[in-house]
Amino acid sequence: MKTIASFTVDHNKLLPGVYVSRKDTAGDTVVTTFDIRMTAPNREPVMNTAEIHTIEHLGATFLRNHEKWADKVLYFGPMGCRTGFYLLLAGDYTSLDILPLMRECFSFIAEYRGDIPGAAPEQCGNYLDQNLPMANYLANRFFEDALMHFSEERYTYTPLA
Repeated sequence: MKTIASFTVDHNKLLPGVYVSRKDTAGDTVVTTFDIRMTAPNREPVMNTAEIHTIEHLGATFLRNHEKWADKVLYFGPMGCRTGFYLLLAGDYTSLDILPLMRECFSFIAEYRGDIPGAAPEQCGNYLDQNLPMANYLANRFFEDALMHFSEERYTYTPLA
């Protein structure tokens, strides 16, 4: 079997950041998949499911309501390895194109207080598995450490040797 592109990235060198994972076409539309990497793979603890779930609810709500980007958001959800999220946007974009959006989004999550959108039994299949304080902490850490100190190493993949 052919190795998929995401398995050709050296995860031991990957830093928290915003990477273009791939670009596909659906009809005439380019779909850009972003790797929103919140923790350093294999070097930091992974995020627990409760805070990932909360970040997913808050991030998806923010993005799908964004004045400029809402109609371009196709998906926002967690990676199976629990080190970050995927964001799929309709359009041909770079990491630098969405950096202001990511700063807005993770600032929103870091500062959010109150009821978590969609965290009710009729709206979510596992509504009790939430951790807002930890989601706030992780979003703030990602905002401060990765998004506010953005450099090429935080948006360019290192291939396996």
